[in-house]
Amino acid sequence: MKKLLLIGIDTRSMLNSALKLDYDIYSASYFSTSDTPIIKNQKIILNESDGESCGSFEDQFSSQNILEISKDFLDEADYIIPISGVSPSEFPSKYKRKILGSKDIGNIEDKFKFFKEIKDEVLTPMTFRLTDIDEAFEINKNYNDVQFILKPLQGSGGYGINLLDNASDIQFSEGEFILQEYVRGINLSSSVLADGSDSKCIINTRLLTEHDFEKNNSFRYIGNILPLTEESIMANVNDMEKITDDMNTTSEMLARKFKLLGSNGVDYILSEKGLHVIEINPRIQGTFECVEKSLGINMLEAHIKACQGEIMEIPKPQFYSYKKIIYSPARMKYEKIDLDNIYDLPHIGSITEKEEPLLTIIDKDKDFKKLFEKVELSSKIVNDIARKGQQDGK
Repeated sequence: MKKLLLIGIDTRSMLNSALKLDYDIYSASYFSTSDTPIIKNQKIILNESDGESCGSFEDQFSSQNILEISKDFLDEADYIIPISGVSPSEFPSKYKRKILGSKDIGNIEDKFKFFKEIKDEVLTPMTFRLTDIDEAFEINKNYNDVQFILKPLQGSGGYGINLLDNASDIQFSEGEFILQEYVRGINLSSSVLADGSDSKCIINTRLLTEHDFEKNNSFRYIGNILPLTEESIMANVNDMEKITDDMNTTSEMLARKFKLLGSNGVDYILSEKGLHVIEINPRIQGTFECVEKSLGINMLEAHIKACQGEIMEIPKPQFYSYKKIIYSPARMKYEKIDLDNIYDLPHIGSITEKEEPLLTIIDKDKDFKKLFEKVELSSKIVNDIARKGQQDGK
């Protein structure tokens, strides 16, 4: 039996799908949620325990740490599937041949190189590559009618993105970064299967950030609703059919252009000017479970087959599916929550810090309104419990 290694921040959802396939499964992850399947060959960095804090993900997470603890797994595995948090470019060259997925992704992960490659073919935000924050303010002076944002040159999940304002004390990490026109609009995403030459957009989604709920300046990823329809887009738009057709065409074109493999995502912002391409996520996306619930397929199987040259026949969506990540509103000690649509659960007694990921709500329904109400009710319940259970008055 072939050995398959799943490696990334959180392998729970992929493990559930992998265990239905004919592989000997290995897993290496940062998070260890209480609902993660326990398997023989498994390594986890964050060991949660009663009364102990899980700390800050941004401060503690390192993809190199995952690769380090996985050395023996990397040698043993026949196939490797990197998930969010570990890039194929970080693997030693002797292991790259084992990777099932897009490998040559330097011009995708480097956001400036990506925009240079596509700016003449699709609508994109104005983008500059910089090394000095003062340069950003100088450019800003020349565009009085443009709001800019600062982004890491590489990164995902909406972390490290900030609006550029007139504050002279704004801080940004050392090294290169991009200054980009801030496009106000609706965040959307496509899920694409590709075999290196051919590609198929299997579903489009409404991508959600904290800004959609809090109306603040946070761009952190918070979830998805799919499939994309006039209801699930949650905005007044004209010609929904054209929007989805344009997303399908553009996403499939980009997958072919960059010779992508397996399951990949293309993110957009829909503004009054049209669809702006924002980035490609050259890996299995956060929509993984939502796609499985909506389409009734094993998404990991679809990914593997596409990497091996076969794009599966994909059925039409049967359900709406909604994923919402809950970031803890307070420092809280986790106790069992009696809901049937929550996942990525902390271990009982462990402490989640304020603003750190607490758990994920995932549900499905044929009726969009009912689905939205169910997830939002669960969200309220979880947040209320977190506030009541806060520690140290924080």
